[in-house]
Amino acid sequence: MSDNHLHEKNSVTDLEKDSASRDDLSVVIPGDKHGWLSHPLAKSLLSWGVEERGIIPVPEEERVDTQYYKIFFVWFSMNFNILSFSSGTLGPIVFGLGLRDSCLVILFFNLLACALPAYLNTWGPRTGMRQMIQSRYSFGYFGIIIPAILNLIGLCGFNILNGILGGQALASVSSNMSWDVGIVIIFVIALLISFMGYRVLNWYERVSWFPVLIAFLVALGVGGKNLFNAQPAEPASAAAILSFASVIAGFVITYSAMASDFTMYYSPTVSRSKIFWYAYLGYIVPIALLQCLGAAAVLAAPTVPSWTEGYGLEGNVGGLLEAMLSPVGNFGKFLTVLLSLSVTGNIACTLYSICFNFQVMIPAMTKVPRYVFSIVGTVIALPLSIVGAHKFYAALTNFLSLIGYWASAYGAVLLVEHHYFRKGDFSTYDHSIWNVPGRLPWGAAAIAACILSFALIIPCMDQVWYQGPIGITSGDVGFEVAFPLAALLYIPFRKLELRYQNTQY
Repeated sequence: MSDNHLHEKNSVTDLEKDSASRDDLSVVIPGDKHGWLSHPLAKSLLSWGVEERGIIPVPEEERVDTQYYKIFFVWFSMNFNILSFSSGTLGPIVFGLGLRDSCLVILFFNLLACALPAYLNTWGPRTGMRQMIQSRYSFGYFGIIIPAILNLIGLCGFNILNGILGGQALASVSSNMSWDVGIVIIFVIALLISFMGYRVLNWYERVSWFPVLIAFLVALGVGGKNLFNAQPAEPASAAAILSFASVIAGFVITYSAMASDFTMYYSPTVSRSKIFWYAYLGYIVPIALLQCLGAAAVLAAPTVPSWTEGYGLEGNVGGLLEAMLSPVGNFGKFLTVLLSLSVTGNIACTLYSICFNFQVMIPAMTKVPRYVFSIVGTVIALPLSIVGAHKFYAALTNFLSLIGYWASAYGAVLLVEHHYFRKGDFSTYDHSIWNVPGRLPWGAAAIAACILSFALIIPCMDQVWYQGPIGITSGDVGFEVAFPLAALLYIPFRKLELRYQNTQY
């Protein structure tokens, strides 16, 4: 629905709207008179406040949540954790950058990359759709299955990385606990939070960041003096800077594929700039600060014996943080436990979005309650976290670099479709056709634009497992190339598709 056609709603208090929103979160799945919903357990879960709605769009009259600040805390808490800290260490460890160069890359590329997912957050209140369902209006009913698979891989990858870090940190405070046990504990806690859905997730993200802030402040207080002991690095090369930049971009730009999953219940009358800035700050503040802190800490580690021992030969980030907090004794161990739990907010929200990707991949699964897929996502990521725990840095570098390519092309297609072909008019996202293959775009144009853009992306790669002829000289510029190239390719392909599909907006 366009801004010009939004009608004013009756004024009620935030408390009343939040209460109404909670009542509407358990909207049932149509056409399931004798299935999941009729089961006594399913009815009990609904009575306990578990959100059941999956990918079914939220009608305008049910979009009544006006506590817009919650989206800031969702993204802030998701990123205010030790994964952000550890991704910052890649600048010095993998790419040989000094502290100044690492921090400059972190700052400027995050300023750029955070804009895309923050902007897509603003679509949720206008359409009432999950991000992957919005994407059907570009990629089509069947075409969106490919981005959904890629997004599912990315979300599971983030959960694996978070599980490894949380397990390492939890195990570092006890000589009797293995990394495997720590990983299991982290996933069980995150699953319980995700299982409940939107209301509990928002509550948890509003409070979970504060203990983490205390822990990082104490770590700075007792170990900050050592951060100035880092030895100067060799002059940075353009290739190293751009390759590290691709990792930084891959960390945040992939949030684009889950952006509106957390804003679809907001009132459609909300200012888009308000949602944008809440989301943008929720991304950039924790990510930039903790990535810079991670770069500083890992550079200083060789000069502090206890930090070197905690970090170890395998790159134990949890052990490094525990060593930074060790001067305050048992209180430091307690804070390390809090830092290990910081990843649960990210895993829980990711498990929440994983549910919708399963339902988009297999449309018949729309009738299965959302929370079932939280369990499936945990079953997939938990054993892989245990297996990959001792190869963390290789997994983190390769994973973050790779996922940025497809996410950049995906975002470009959505923006061109919305602003060029739909003229920015949200009323063209007709709720009545969200699940009707014949009335949605074919998706051939979107898929072709993304696939063909890799003809130039691949030569621009600079990965451990592959170096393209351009990337080996310039550094990895794959994600920078992906966005404009996919956008340019999509325009003629989409015009051709519209001509033969004979669709009008």
